[in-house]
Amino acid sequence: MKLSRRHVLAAGSSGAVLAATAACSDPGANGATEDLDPAADVTISVGDQPTEDKPEELAAFNDRVAEFEAANANITIEPSPEVWEAQTFQAKLAGGTLPTVMGVSLTYSYELIENGQLPNMTPYLDELDLTGDLNPLALDNVKDDDGNVYTIPTGLFSVGIAYNRNVFEQAGLDPDTPPATWDEVRAFAQQIKANVPGVTPYAQMTTNNTGGWMLTTMTYANGGRIQDDAGTESVMGEETIAALQLLHDMRWVDDTMGREFLYDQESVRQAFAGGTIGMVLQAPDAYDTLVRDYGFDPAHFGIGQLPQGGSGANGTLTGGTLKLFDAKATPNQLLAAAKWIKYYDFDKYYDEAVALDDAETNAAAGNPVGLPGLPPVSQEIYDRYLGWIEPHINVPLEQFAGYTSSTLPLIAEPPAGTQQTYAALDPVVQQILTDEHADIAQAVADATEVLNGIIAQAAR
Repeated sequence: MKLSRRHVLAAGSSGAVLAATAACSDPGANGATEDLDPAADVTISVGDQPTEDKPEELAAFNDRVAEFEAANANITIEPSPEVWEAQTFQAKLAGGTLPTVMGVSLTYSYELIENGQLPNMTPYLDELDLTGDLNPLALDNVKDDDGNVYTIPTGLFSVGIAYNRNVFEQAGLDPDTPPATWDEVRAFAQQIKANVPGVTPYAQMTTNNTGGWMLTTMTYANGGRIQDDAGTESVMGEETIAALQLLHDMRWVDDTMGREFLYDQESVRQAFAGGTIGMVLQAPDAYDTLVRDYGFDPAHFGIGQLPQGGSGANGTLTGGTLKLFDAKATPNQLLAAAKWIKYYDFDKYYDEAVALDDAETNAAAGNPVGLPGLPPVSQEIYDRYLGWIEPHINVPLEQFAGYTSSTLPLIAEPPAGTQQTYAALDPVVQQILTDEHADIAQAVADATEVLNGIIAQAAR
């Protein structure tokens, strides 16, 4: 079994193509397709069905299912509202209760492929001519050295800093100029504190694995890493200490982080939508949640590239969503699942009518159209798609300029036991924000031992 791990990815901008993980494995039990019959009757379950509290999205999803079944009479789709949740995913995977295909965090690709928990999808993707038009770097980073592909990256992101443009204006800051360095973040936070009462100038996520996730991101911004490139040991050092020292000083010296230190992704977005947070680390998809789910004024949203520490442009964390296929599925089910993903996630990039219908449907439902991000397909195909939907783009693209103009290197997440690594770092961030006299260097040293245990366990 040969493993490729490509951690520093191509520098990017709004249209940059990238990869988010590396993958490995032997071809696996599902690699052979001697028994494959594309015309055979087959039933598959597909996750990520919208829930009933989002009736327009649910109706659109069900319509797509009906259209797919009409075009593929031998395939029956059983929709499932199952979505990825970090706390329950491993148990459901082990219990065999997940759908035939669903979206999960890209962070799992390393361990799932190495543990033989994913099927080799190469024959099925080749059968559908899907591989050739995918984002080439993304494809390179979800296959092993023998060229076998195990997952399909669909939603890719890099972390930036979201900010409330209205708060910036009240504080006397330029809303078109987000902070580019951590020194500027600290200075901006002080200016917000002095001029905008009732607002937490800067908030930090700390729970449900988000504390470790963002500490990793800040470590990258300082030029460091959490694990070595091979995922064999923790290499936290002065860059992580510097990130924690900054948080300590903003909390205890500047008093610019408010009084809530148990935020996770959902709760910090809710608070941001309420206008009580000035700045927080996020990706552009935060716009969707803030505006659609929480009624945030689109005119108040801004996002810039990840602020950098140390010297130079060190980089930012990238990740995203992959389509997970059930290793216990039959060859016919795997082909059907791949057909579904090509239809549901990629048809809009090939068919102008589908692209326009998708854009019109999303616009009518109040969803963002043309939200900046990192495409799963090649740049040429993506640019063509953007041209098709241009009349329906409803996102204030100029407010994303600080993010989309970024040329920072894109760095993949820690490869070994990624979510466990993040979970282990959550209490470290919480400690620094709740104990003024915490020994930061010792906290990092202690966490390093814990992470090395996680890495060793992941290698078994």
